[in-house]
Order: sequence, then structure tokens, then C-alpha cells
Amino acid sequence: MRLYAVVAAGGFRRYATYRVATLAGVFTNTVFGFIMAYTYIALWDERPHLGGYDMSQALTYVWLGQALLMTCAMMGGGFEDELMERIRTGDIAVDLYRPADLQLWWMAGDLGRAAFHLLGRGIVPMVLGALAFDLALPGSPWTWLAFLVSVALGVVVSFAVRFLVALSAFWLMDGAGAMQIAWLAGLFFSGMLLPLNLFPGVLGDVARALPWSSLLQVPADVFLGTYAGWDLAGAYAFQAGWAVVLLLAGRLLQSVATRRVVVQGG
Repeated sequence: MRLYAVVAAGGFRRYATYRVATLAGVFTNTVFGFIMAYTYIALWDERPHLGGYDMSQALTYVWLGQALLMTCAMMGGGFEDELMERIRTGDIAVDLYRPADLQLWWMAGDLGRAAFHLLGRGIVPMVLGALAFDLALPGSPWTWLAFLVSVALGVVVSFAVRFLVALSAFWLMDGAGAMQIAWLAGLFFSGMLLPLNLFPGVLGDVARALPWSSLLQVPADVFLGTYAGWDLAGAYAFQAGWAVVLLLAGRLLQSVATRRVVVQGG
């Protein structure tokens, strides 16, 4: 486990070196936060309590989305491009023969990346949003802690989805198309564009049941106090369940890919 802790720390340091890019990202998140905030204000003026949120909660949702956009990699931007390139070039064979688990290695690095983005690109936009608007910030430290736990689970789900898609490059000539479909699905079904509570009927039920809702919708509702007691435990169970299923699927696909590499190598 010490090896993977070192890899996670390395992932944090790797992204921390790009200071100009981080500042540009903070600026971009803040600008889009203001654009979406005023869009939500116009929408909630016409439809108060839309989706069960009041104005303050809706604006809080906007800034949470900006804080978690890169943390949960809703539009990609993590390890997946590098992993697909290593599969395409054949360098993945070296990785598979190393005395380290491929999935855990990449997950550790991605956790380090997510931690940096939460601190580097998440806090500042959230603070600026709180200064400019009346946000529904939790008063209890336990709610903040519960939110961070939900974010951590969301990051693992995000990694598991992207790991599966990246491994598809073993069978596809180019995994870029699959990755674009995945991040479009993540952007839409995470609730980044609109809260999933606003989706009507069956579409809303399906959207909330998909793994991408773990990236933003569930952590946001935890932050807003929608879940408490057994409901909070149920929200965690939902995220953890998807994390386990997707990680196991990734491990199965990894095993199939490893056997394929061994056979071809032999």
C-alpha cells in the first residue's frame, strides 16, 4: 500500500507543477460559474423551488458543479489518454509485467489528481461564489465531512468508468471515440448541465440510477442536507455499489487483456 500512496502523492505533485494552467482553470470555472448562476437565477425566478431546490440551494448546486468538474473528471482530463496511448503503442505490456497492480496504480495516481483539483480548482471558485451569492452552506462540520466522503466515492466511480473505457483500446483501433461518448454521458447524466431532479419521469429515474449521478448529483444533495441518517447511508451504498461493480468489471477486463497480451507475446 505504501507504493500506491507514493503514486498518489506523485499524481498530486504532477498536477501541482502546472500553476499557470491551474490559474487559467480557476478563472474558467469562475466565469462559467457566474454565467450558470445568472441562468439559474432567471430559471428559478420563473419556477421557484424547481426540482425541490430553493434559489439559494440552486445557486449552491451551480458552484458545487464548478468545484467538482475537474475533481470528478466529468469531462475527462485524467489518466485515460495516457493509458490508451500506452495500449496503442504496446508499452502497456511493460506495465502488465511490473510487480504492481495495473488498476490500483492508475487509480492511486488519479486520486492524487482529484485531490489536487479539489484544492487547486475547487475551493477558490466556491469561495468567490459564496461572496457573490447567497449560498446554502452547511453549518455543521459533519455535513462537510459527509460531503467529502461522498466526493471521494464519486471520484472512485469516475475512475472506474474511465478505466473501463480506456481498456476498450485493446479491442478498438482508437479509443478516442469511446472516451468522447463517455465524457458526454458523464457531463449530461452527472447533473452538470441541469440537476437530475429536473429530469421528467422515467428519464429522471434512469439518470439518477446511472453511475454518473455519483459524480455530482449525489455529493451535491449530501452537501445540501437532502440526505440524513439512513438516507445518507443509502446514498453512500449507491455510490459504493457502483464503485465495486465497475472496479470488478475493470479488473475482469484487465485480466482478459493481460491474457491477450501474454498470448500475443508468446
